[in-house]
Order: sequence, then structure tokens, then C-alpha cells
Amino acid sequence: MIEKLKDPSRAGELFKGWQETMIWSCLQNVMGEIYGDHPEHPSCAAAVLGDFSFFAGEPREDLIRCSLQGPVMEFRILVPQNKAWAGMIEQCCGEKAEQVTRYAFRKDPGTFERKNLEILAKALPPEYSLQMLDEELYDWCRCREWCRDWVSQYADYKAFKKHGLGVVITKDGVPVSGASSYSSYRGGIEIEIDTKEEYRRRGLARICGARLILECLDRGLYPSWDAQNPGSAALAKQLGYRMEGTYTAYEAGGL
Repeated sequence: MIEKLKDPSRAGELFKGWQETMIWSCLQNVMGEIYGDHPEHPSCAAAVLGDFSFFAGEPREDLIRCSLQGPVMEFRILVPQNKAWAGMIEQCCGEKAEQVTRYAFRKDPGTFERKNLEILAKALPPEYSLQMLDEELYDWCRCREWCRDWVSQYADYKAFKKHGLGVVITKDGVPVSGASSYSSYRGGIEIEIDTKEEYRRRGLARICGARLILECLDRGLYPSWDAQNPGSAALAKQLGYRMEGTYTAYEAGGL
């Protein structure tokens, strides 16, 4: 029987070597959940956090279905540990799951050039302002679809203040771009960057990304980056990240 693990660390061996911070968040019981087929010695497991589900161990269709239970989701990202899991996802989800390529980056604090980041962060045009994501902005973001992921994985502002971190660029007092923690783990965050459509291609994402990385480095946190598309991967490289490689995932809707 598939069940949520009361002690997520019991699935640690199944995910061993997988350099994905959202899995770490689940295993560390910071946020997210781990599901498995045995409470103490699981042979398979799914780490579920926000839009993401990561599958490890012995491929089982019932684990995939269990991780997708709940309200119908417009968008899910399913990540297989290997080809066997990929085949199981395709079998389980059919045409509702589209295979995509994502881009992973090395988790190396030494890769960042602070002087370059400081130059990028100071390139903000005078008509904009940059500030930390505070309680007022937290409440504002939760009500806006385009930037909700800056804060959506945190139950309330208290949780965000404890585990999360974000910076926001505003124009005339209204947020137009920002970089924040999609998720948190012990020692770092997973970065989420979004810019309102009409303000894109102005360098705002690069500016707030540089500022958030600097804030993380000042606080002893690692700002992890995982790219959904080539544009995000290119931005990561501009900020100092080094490519680790690509991996297969499935974007699914209506599950």
C-alpha cells in the first residue's frame, strides 16, 4: 500500500546521489511530502513538492497515481529517476504527459563572481525600485497568478520569513519582476524568477536574480537554479551558474 511516510528520511537511500534541492526539502521534512510503499523500508518513493513529483526506486504505477491525487491540476512536472520510470509515467499518463528537457546546474558556491553580480544588481533603471519581499508583498503575490510561485509553497508569511527569501522590482509601487524561493531546504533555496509579460526583455530578471544570489551568499544560503527552458538556462549562465547537464521530465495537465 502506498502511503505518506511519517519519517521522510527513510526514503533517503532511494534518492541517493540525486542533486535536486526539492527532493532534499522533502527528505529533510522542511516542506513537501514523501510517499512510499513501506513506512520503514520503502522500495519505491515519490518526493512531491508544489508542481513537482520525483520518482525513485522500483517503478510502480500506483505510486504515480497516488502522488497525483487531489484536485485536478492544470500543470504538473513529473521527473523519473531512470528510463523505467519514464516508461511508467508514459503508460500511466498517456497523452496528458509531454516529454520535455530541463537543464540542471552545478551546486557550487565558488562559481559566483561577486563583483559581476554586484554590477548586474546595480543596473536597475531609475524608474524602477528594488526591495525585499516583505509581508505586504507576500499577500499581494498570493492573489496574482503570474507571480504566485514566489510564495505559494509557504503556508503563511511566518513560514516564508523563516525559510524563504525574495526580492521584488516595482514600478510606481507595483511589482513587475521578482526572484524568490520556490522552495527551501536546509542550507539554501530553489530560485523562482518571473517577470510580468509586458516588462520582459528589459533585463529585470537578471537584475533581481543577481540581487537574490547576493542576498543568499550573505546569509550562507545556496541559491539553487534549475531551468525549464533554454532562456532560463542562458540567464543562469549570465549569473555565474555552470551547466551540469540536461534531464528528462514530463509536463502533464488535467490529471
